[in-house]
Amino acid sequence: MARAILIVLDSFGIGHAPDAADFGDSGADTFGHIRAAALAGRADRAGLRKGPLAIPHLERLGLLAAAGLDDGPAPAGLHGAAEEISRGKDTPSGHWEIAGVPVRFDWGYFPHTVPCLPSALVAAIVREAGLPGILGDRHASGTEIIAAEGERSLRTGMPILYTSADSVLQIAAHETAFGLDRLYALCEIARRHVDALNIGRVIARPFLGETAATFRRTGNRRDYAVPPPEPTLLDRALAAGRRVTAVGKIGDIFAHRGISEVRKGNGNMALFDALLGAVDEAGDGDLVFANFVDFDSVHGHRRDVAGYAAELEAFDRRLPELAVRLRDGDLAILTADHGCDPTFPGTDHTRERVPVLGFGPGIRPRSIGTRPTFADIGESVAAHLGLPHGPHGASFL
Repeated sequence: MARAILIVLDSFGIGHAPDAADFGDSGADTFGHIRAAALAGRADRAGLRKGPLAIPHLERLGLLAAAGLDDGPAPAGLHGAAEEISRGKDTPSGHWEIAGVPVRFDWGYFPHTVPCLPSALVAAIVREAGLPGILGDRHASGTEIIAAEGERSLRTGMPILYTSADSVLQIAAHETAFGLDRLYALCEIARRHVDALNIGRVIARPFLGETAATFRRTGNRRDYAVPPPEPTLLDRALAAGRRVTAVGKIGDIFAHRGISEVRKGNGNMALFDALLGAVDEAGDGDLVFANFVDFDSVHGHRRDVAGYAAELEAFDRRLPELAVRLRDGDLAILTADHGCDPTFPGTDHTRERVPVLGFGPGIRPRSIGTRPTFADIGESVAAHLGLPHGPHGASFL
């Protein structure tokens, strides 16, 4: 029986979606703009050398063809693109749709005001958690608001609460001074209180350092997401007796539903190590589902063109390590959950098509065209693993 390895390059879009204008994202193209910047030697900081991106393995799998470009090698893998039908361009919507469950409802969002959080919500969280108060209370970049409020947070013991264009409440606090377990407990309290507002995630954002110049976020991030509204590919696999290993933040995104084991790593290269370990130990019929978050959180949101380019090249260099671990009958799929064009105005996700690159021993190179929903990815994995078909999407195998 075959295995399946599903890998999400978080935010690696390949061109604006047909409905991008509805999201203010016309012209966004995460991959295309990074590729053009590399060729021209343009970057937002030093370090991007002039010349083509060195991603030969992704190109060989058909990335350029998937992106509608005709200057690459003949694809050696199953290749195409997919469009999102969920109503948001956020992490849970993208991942749930990949796993066969599009999000047809509207998430709740906090307004672009200062303060942005309802006073009743803040009062309830402060009261239950026994806090002296909160800081932040606005839309902000995580690194910027920690730099702005971190020293005051250390002095007062008040955590930093903020949001973004996503349906999210983020809570930052010093990992040792405030306490990591205390931060997690605070996020659990906040999760209960934002349920009525239909907020998709509460995210714990621990940091270390003593001054604005030395603050840095740690790898102990934790997401508290609402569970998907229907059974996902993961639930179907687990119900069929298969082992589902979640690498990175996959467990948090799915509220730990349909998951046998979680493996973490601080940074994309550590996550790649965790992925390889999970593949080594996966048995027949098992599913390994991985997310590589740094593309999005470290480079996309920070509009770091050079860093994103370097991260793609580092990921590409390690793909052969995965390829040699695939057994006869295995299927590996590389895809993304949305875009986050680092050349685009603002710091938000961008509504884009995503690549779908499939490979493994015996996988025939061919185009799958542009799929009308990310759910086709999940249904293809289900078909490959011999799992029951879900109500959304269609297999391209």
